Amino acid sequence: MRALPFVDSALLSDLLSWPMAIAALGRALGPAYAEGGFTERTSVPLDNGELLLMPAAGSETVGVKIIGVAPRNPEQGLPRIQGLYTLFDAHTLAPLAVLDGTALTTVRTAGQSAFVVRELAPEQTRRLVVFGAGPQAEAHVEAVRAVRAIDTVRIVGRRQEHVTALCERLGRSGVDVRPGAPGDVASADIVVCATTSTTPVFDGADLADHAFVVAVGSHTPDARELDGHVFSRASLVLVEHRQTALREAGDIVRAVEDGALDPGRLLDFGDLAGLRAGGGISVYKSVGMGWQDLAVAQAVWESLPTGDDR
Repeated sequence: MRALPFVDSALLSDLLSWPMAIAALGRALGPAYAEGGFTERTSVPLDNGELLLMPAAGSETVGVKIIGVAPRNPEQGLPRIQGLYTLFDAHTLAPLAVLDGTALTTVRTAGQSAFVVRELAPEQTRRLVVFGAGPQAEAHVEAVRAVRAIDTVRIVGRRQEHVTALCERLGRSGVDVRPGAPGDVASADIVVCATTSTTPVFDGADLADHAFVVAVGSHTPDARELDGHVFSRASLVLVEHRQTALREAGDIVRAVEDGALDPGRLLDFGDLAGLRAGGGISVYKSVGMGWQDLAVAQAVWESLPTGDDR
């Protein structure tokens, strides 16, 4: 078998701009929900974390992501999440490329959030508050700025040195980026939660009445970044897939258990066509799905220079 091209984080960033990633996710959304039959992720519990397998199939390509989640890794100076994505030709099932799974996850998660913001958030949104100071937080600032004219960013995190470093990096683009506090949600147009916290990171009662909330940090039913106040005040709650969210998304599961959210109010991407956020608070809760990984991986593959490795 010929050597497969390997797309690392730097090459992925070079090949795929945020508008390209967002467009790829938008193109894939319709076919994914028209065809249905979503493949559930497989979780393999381990003593030091868990192994996640996320397969997906499309008309041109198929693929699978294998991710290791090791919560104690940062104590050893290692990433909490590491993994690989293998892309195959859908017709011959020949492998096409291997991608850095962590970088792919970062891009598809932030890209999908930006797509939802583009479709639903008011055009005049300017103030962004982000909880978290890791790769997802940084990517979300960049991706949201690709679809809205954000001029003020506040970063809220547990480790001040990480917050300061992120503010310095993002500030080079000319936007007003500073360390923030949970109470900053009171004046935020968009709030992004991209943390590893298992408990709510701010008081939902403090949210501005028009806030657009994005939560991407948790993917297990016992972890949440949002409290019941957020959901009881929300006029719109959007998830990628209703059944998956009710099974895996701790923010949704706990809000339903607490009586803060009627599951009948949940909308998913199958309802997105023609949907517009009205007045009040809107929430988008993501757990990530395999078709998103595939959409971005295929876009990366199509962007690779042609040559012997293609």
